[in-house]
Amino acid sequence: MLLSGVFYGGLGLYKPLVDFAGCGATVPLTGFGNLLATGAIDGVKESGLLGAFIGGTSATAGRNCSSSFFWIYCITSFKAKNKKTVS
Repeated sequence: MLLSGVFYGGLGLYKPLVDFAGCGATVPLTGFGNLLATGAIDGVKESGLLGAFIGGTSATAGRNCSSSFFWIYCITSFKAKNKKTVS
């Protein structure tokens, strides 16, 4: 799924899907792949070949940071409960 998002985003075919489907197309793994591809393309335009690596990383930095924050919040705020077995 991720690679299909990168593939279609790199070819410019993912943008019409986002325009049609809206947020539903940007949330799943394919949306993350599209974000990587468009970030890499923009990075190459700005910084040359090195921008292919920098662009994808900087484009996804906000999403990765927020998911890490909420993961840490959840594991420190909530306590797992044991399941009770029914006899």
